[in-house]
Amino acid sequence: MADNTQISAAKVAQIIGLDPLTMRDRLASGLLKVTDVAAAYIAQVKAREGDVKAWSWLEEQHVMQEAARLDALRKAGLPIGPLHGMPVAVKDIIDTKGIPTENGTVLDKGRVPGADAAVVRKLKAAGAFVMGKTVSTELAFMAPGKTTNPVNANHTPGGSSQGSAAAVSAGMVPLAIGTQTGGSVIRPAAYCGIYGFKPSFGAIPRTGILPQSPSLDTVGVFATSIEGLAMLGDALFGDDPADKTTSPAAPPRLLETALSDVPVRPSFAIMTQMPGATPCPDMRAAMEEISALLNATSFPLDLPTIFDEAAEIRERINFAEMAKCYYAYENRGRDALADVTLAAIDKGKSILARDYIAALDWPKMLNAALDEVFERCDVIICPATPTPAPEGLSSTGSAIYNGLWTLAGLPVVTLPLFEDSHGMPMGLQIVGKHGHDARLLRTARWLLNEIKVTSEELTDA
Repeated sequence: MADNTQISAAKVAQIIGLDPLTMRDRLASGLLKVTDVAAAYIAQVKAREGDVKAWSWLEEQHVMQEAARLDALRKAGLPIGPLHGMPVAVKDIIDTKGIPTENGTVLDKGRVPGADAAVVRKLKAAGAFVMGKTVSTELAFMAPGKTTNPVNANHTPGGSSQGSAAAVSAGMVPLAIGTQTGGSVIRPAAYCGIYGFKPSFGAIPRTGILPQSPSLDTVGVFATSIEGLAMLGDALFGDDPADKTTSPAAPPRLLETALSDVPVRPSFAIMTQMPGATPCPDMRAAMEEISALLNATSFPLDLPTIFDEAAEIRERINFAEMAKCYYAYENRGRDALADVTLAAIDKGKSILARDYIAALDWPKMLNAALDEVFERCDVIICPATPTPAPEGLSSTGSAIYNGLWTLAGLPVVTLPLFEDSHGMPMGLQIVGKHGHDARLLRTARWLLNEIKVTSEELTDA
């Protein structure tokens, strides 16, 4: 390691062990130098990346130069942003000026964008810097990349934002950005044992990000805490005239709300069974624990039969739009694409316009039914995935518990609360009403504290 990145193992452990909010505050106050933070994460990358393979691009010189620039900025007394000095990993389908963005495909090998995506501009404006680019599945679909699960390398990390989730899980970066069209934020967060947040559809602009299905594509974030999700979300939320799904609105103040006390004890709808899926015994037992804990302010939820078709409808929209968005890739390199990607494109080409247009009406219908549920509760609780991360790297796992919420455009948070009998992480997901992202994060933080208090009481007893 170069002299300017030499750092003791004890200091590495101390820095990467900080929760993101504490790290942010220490960087802002000058108690931590950005160069020390950068050196600590570089050291962790060197220790873990050989096994995890989370990064598609990371250069030590770039990281240390960015860190030195930000330290000099603060030393000169110039204004610093709310995320001053925070390193953030960025999924490889998100454009980064001067840094390769290859969209997980050999067809874009060597591609270097001339401009940043909107979210990267927002990151930089907030004082954060791009630590590196993380592995995406091929064109953000289902053909796995090289990344393994940091908890057990013989298991999938999920997809398509596998590199972002794995990098945070392995302690190689405190915060990361991904995207979700089916379950590509919530699922890898659950599999890798970290926190994930898929905001309401339209909350974060997608300009400069590879489009797969514009009616579904959503930017999401990963962190090691609820507070980390909220502070990164605060930096990314907002309007962008180039993305018509966004709209001018007052800042949501995610972190401020998440840190506030709930006015009354939240109420929960608990849904263990998703149409078309059955949780494994370990997940079912975990849901029973949550039901018992929240018994006084919860009720079991069985969705109306209209939701039985939701998975098929989401796929219809996804594949039809994928056939359009990926036409250029198919046209110039069909033989280079994975069979699973081609199968989806081909299926999309066979969908009738009538059926696709009709499918676009479904989110409104589903939300009308869900509004009735949210009149009785603050959030819906259900498994993030039906099982822990499957063994093997040939699949990215099942998104059956995620796609419905993506189709409906609702905000979702993954909480890494459980382990199966073999020590693999199992995530709980909580779902809020559209636009209630800040309240969802506050409820998630309340639930974590409630579980902590209950655990301590049981230990003391």
